[in-house]
Amino acid sequence: MKQTEIKTLGALKASGYHTKSIKDELRDNLREKICKGESTFQGVWGYENSVIPELERAILSRHNINLLGLRGQAKTRLARLMVNLLDAHIPIVEGSEINDDPLAPMSRYAKELIKEKGDDTPIAWLPREERFYEKLATPDVTVADLIGDVDPIKAANLKLSYADDRVIHFGMIPRANRCIFVINELPDLQSRIQVSLFNILEEGDIQIRGFKLRLPLDLQFVFTANPEDYTNRGSIVTPLKDRIGSQILTHYPDDVETARKITDQEAHLEERQLDAVYVPDVAKDLLEQISFEARNSEYVDAKSGVSARTSITAFENLLSTAERRALLTGAEHTSVRLSDFLGVIPSITGKIELVYEGEQEGADAVAAILIDEAIKTMFPNFFPKIKKLERKDAETPYDELLSWFFQGEGFELLDDFTDEEYKRALDGIPELNRLVKEHQPDFPEADMYLLKELLLWGLVSFNKLSKHRFAEGYQFKDLYGSYISGL
Repeated sequence: MKQTEIKTLGALKASGYHTKSIKDELRDNLREKICKGESTFQGVWGYENSVIPELERAILSRHNINLLGLRGQAKTRLARLMVNLLDAHIPIVEGSEINDDPLAPMSRYAKELIKEKGDDTPIAWLPREERFYEKLATPDVTVADLIGDVDPIKAANLKLSYADDRVIHFGMIPRANRCIFVINELPDLQSRIQVSLFNILEEGDIQIRGFKLRLPLDLQFVFTANPEDYTNRGSIVTPLKDRIGSQILTHYPDDVETARKITDQEAHLEERQLDAVYVPDVAKDLLEQISFEARNSEYVDAKSGVSARTSITAFENLLSTAERRALLTGAEHTSVRLSDFLGVIPSITGKIELVYEGEQEGADAVAAILIDEAIKTMFPNFFPKIKKLERKDAETPYDELLSWFFQGEGFELLDDFTDEEYKRALDGIPELNRLVKEHQPDFPEADMYLLKELLLWGLVSFNKLSKHRFAEGYQFKDLYGSYISGL
């Protein structure tokens, strides 16, 4: 007989089922996974040698956990993935509001039902997917929401006195008995509400409107908090912090490769979009580098952080920019261009908090600066480094290309160029082609044109060329040629 086919308390006892606390349940299943070499938190990248080992140690120690980190660091995702460490099903007394264990009932309802029916008491099986409760801490959360309150309607319907504990309406925490309970943004919870959690975390009993109920609730608490909240909006009261077993610090990805994995996994893209738009690896790396530049920028508030969602939404916008161009030109397929990065600016401006200097520059200007900084960082990976200080008469690999711009009228790349027009325009600069072939002879042919654009944008970022944005596209010119020719 399958475990879930057991329908009565007597059959459950006969099966040899033993009650296990949720912390022991998590611990035992984690031990089994570790011994088998299985991944415990699949789909979370960059934490393999930092956060995940600490989280596993906390679970093995049966601790309540506080995940402390800036926004967009997968704190809530980690908490949700803990559900996979629970048993597939657990038995409860059928009809119980607080998931009473049939072998160790707590509520008055469960005790009276078992007293009345004995081994014929009906039981139900709660799947692991329903054993996750989540509450966003907001200033309007009350003790009644979390713990419970007296329900006057229940008292009237059942014709009970307020002195009868059956008039109690249980809050979210008692209803999450034997489950994982997550409170997001804990510092936003008012201090007096945080105080109400003391006894639940330590002693296990709750008090509702004068009713002291000895309910040894069985919960795995996971809290999340942002360090910024400690100063801006609230704080975690010290006695509550003292009752949380492990505080684990999360962080942003350490390298572009890890960041790319996260973006590829989380971006919501349609199949037709993926088929129609080719994204060179250089474009993916550049996109991630923008977030790295933002986290170190003097214009961006480092305390607020730059969420991983910045890269995810920017990637979605990048593909949509290229897709829109293909639709306008009637092309079935296209490739991402560097000029398409103009389309990611709205994703950046909506995700970063600016300091005073950034506000003075303006959000759009800061986003453009971050893209330029990302190009400057990546440029030496493909072409000879441009030194900040060098003699005016010193020869550089870029002299012939710069001379081409000095002698000409400039070069334009229009947004609505078809792929053929775009390639023809870039192929029309002989020195540009020579430099790319000389320094990147084995570069994939499909990515070559983006690399040519990167070379032009890089020379602009290092003040060797000028770039002007106009309504239809971009114009690249020599830095001083137009001025001198005017003279």
